[in-house]
Amino acid sequence: MRLLVANSNTSDFVTGRVAEGAREAARPGTEIVAVTGRFGARVIATRTELAVAEHATVELLAEHATGCDAVIIAVSYDCGLWAAREMLDVPVVGITEAALVTASLLGTRIGMVVFGDRVLPIYREVVERHGYDSRVAAWRGIVSNAPYSPGDTSAADALAVSAAVELAEREGCEAIVLTGAVMAGVAARLQPRVPVPIVDGVTCAVRVAQMLVDARPAKPRTGSLAPLPVRAQHGVGAALAARFGGGQPA
Repeated sequence: MRLLVANSNTSDFVTGRVAEGAREAARPGTEIVAVTGRFGARVIATRTELAVAEHATVELLAEHATGCDAVIIAVSYDCGLWAAREMLDVPVVGITEAALVTASLLGTRIGMVVFGDRVLPIYREVVERHGYDSRVAAWRGIVSNAPYSPGDTSAADALAVSAAVELAEREGCEAIVLTGAVMAGVAARLQPRVPVPIVDGVTCAVRVAQMLVDARPAKPRTGSLAPLPVRAQHGVGAALAARFGGGQPA
């Protein structure tokens, strides 16, 4: 089984963290192919950067998805997720959607731990888009850039643990989602200090993707996720243009 893990920002450090976490989560025999966006922000933290990342995502997947059994979008806003499901014939998994699905199977009230205050509204919209707003009971924002650079992460770990414990003990949350692609594999490290299940998106997405590959789902032939029509595209990469049946500008 071959899984494409696409980090739509331009940070090779984040891609490395994601790849490491994905390989730890994957079962034997699963190959992880990790790729980084060619343009856009190093860390996506605004709506405008997210809009750029949507384009970066479909360009990445158009170029690299051939030969892969499933795709994981390793940006915690699940950017370009539905477009990717429309464009590709293989399962596409967003890391936050996978974490929400997993957390919903572990507890009735979900708590969300988010790095950064400015992005909280964007995460709320992601949760609403996925239909989990009624299951998410509380949020906690953490202000720290430590996870996004090499070095000691103990301070960031302590902040995440404090937020998760507070969500569990004060808000009654029974499962916690630790957001952020760079937090791949971190939930397992924090679990002994958190009194309820805590999950991270990359770990959940790898396991959901493997399950979907095993299930061999059909590609929709009708509706909004049906295959792309043949249509000329202007100014996009050759691989993305080819996804529209090879349609090129006249």
